[in-house]
Amino acid sequence: MDLTYLRTFREVAKRQSFTRAAEELGYAQSSVTMQIQKIEKEYGVPLIERHGRQLRLTPPGEELLKLFVEILDLYDRSKETIAQQIGGTLTIGTIDSLAAFYLPPYLQQLRTKFPKLDIHLQTMQEANLLAKIKDGEVDIGLMLDRTTTDSLLERTIIRDEPLVLIAPINHPLAQMDTVTLQDLNNCELIVSEESCIYRSLFENLLKEHGIIFRIGFELSNLEAIKRCVMNGLGIALLPKIVAEEEIERGNLAELPFAHQEIHFDLQLLMHPKKWKSQPLQFLTQMLLANH
Repeated sequence: MDLTYLRTFREVAKRQSFTRAAEELGYAQSSVTMQIQKIEKEYGVPLIERHGRQLRLTPPGEELLKLFVEILDLYDRSKETIAQQIGGTLTIGTIDSLAAFYLPPYLQQLRTKFPKLDIHLQTMQEANLLAKIKDGEVDIGLMLDRTTTDSLLERTIIRDEPLVLIAPINHPLAQMDTVTLQDLNNCELIVSEESCIYRSLFENLLKEHGIIFRIGFELSNLEAIKRCVMNGLGIALLPKIVAEEEIERGNLAELPFAHQEIHFDLQLLMHPKKWKSQPLQFLTQMLLANH
């Protein structure tokens, strides 16, 4: 038997149902049944019995469950011990804006706490990030979205992340008390690449309300977008964390524009069956504690 069978047995005992255990583990019910049958064959005794629609453990099954729980716990502890000794690797997947303007302070604290830890920070588009989390190539993901990104992933909302419309400090719109969608008619936009989720959100909003706009520049680099705005080449919509420093210094103007559609959730994403090492637990606790 491998450890998968032990986990399956533990889940069936917990759920008291082959069907619910299969749903929780992401297996076919026939696979769960087969694994339980192999365990019973291995030990030569019935471990689960039916009472009507209910399942319950036989006395040998109850004793075996206690041992299986201890074995699985010991296995997880062994992985933790080895990870601490050799440092281990933590792979974080995210988008450019969060990698550059949100994560660095947390990565510094993580490195201080676990100096031997090998930290891999990967930036990618949202669709690729979701696929890599599901495939186990990324331990934890951070992204901006407004909805549940994938029902198969464990999602935790860290905070509401506002988007801001930025302009040169001498731009006519920066002198207004309130900027409406209609005020943006005939505006020139500086945008990020086409796959960017907040770009498509903003453009769709403008189109829905019949606002005419022109894309002056399409840039993949966030610093380049801010520099172009500072030099009067247009206005841009960005996550507030990206432009916060320049706004506070007076190098960029945050337009007094607000719309109920213009915000995202900063989301933490993991595979629900992901083993959570100490560094991973420490990182998630930091992210959630500071918001």
